[in-house]
Amino acid sequence: MTKLLFVCSRNQWRSPTGEQVWRRQPGIQARSAGTSPNARRKISAGDISWADVIFVMEKKHKNRIVAEFGRLLEHKTIHVLDIPDEYQYMDPELVEQLTDVVAYLLADQSGPPQG
Repeated sequence: MTKLLFVCSRNQWRSPTGEQVWRRQPGIQARSAGTSPNARRKISAGDISWADVIFVMEKKHKNRIVAEFGRLLEHKTIHVLDIPDEYQYMDPELVEQLTDVVAYLLADQSGPPQG
């Protein structure tokens, strides 16, 4: 089982969409959280420890996670998806981006070593 954590600011639109899109895929567990103190579900050390791969919507989310949970991230992969905060929950364009980019990154990660 691969555990995916999706992170945005307030855990309202983008990260819950990522969780919803990926939670039904075979071999995947997904959850979402936000970096803001006002997040619907604020990211915790438990989320970081639980996750195999972390997907953040913007570089600022990665920076906040690294600042807050530095040592817990030593053996974690964090991907910055560069998805701006301009989508509603389950927006078809957002769903498509999360489906395509995350599938590509997961396939790339599990492929044969390059070099």
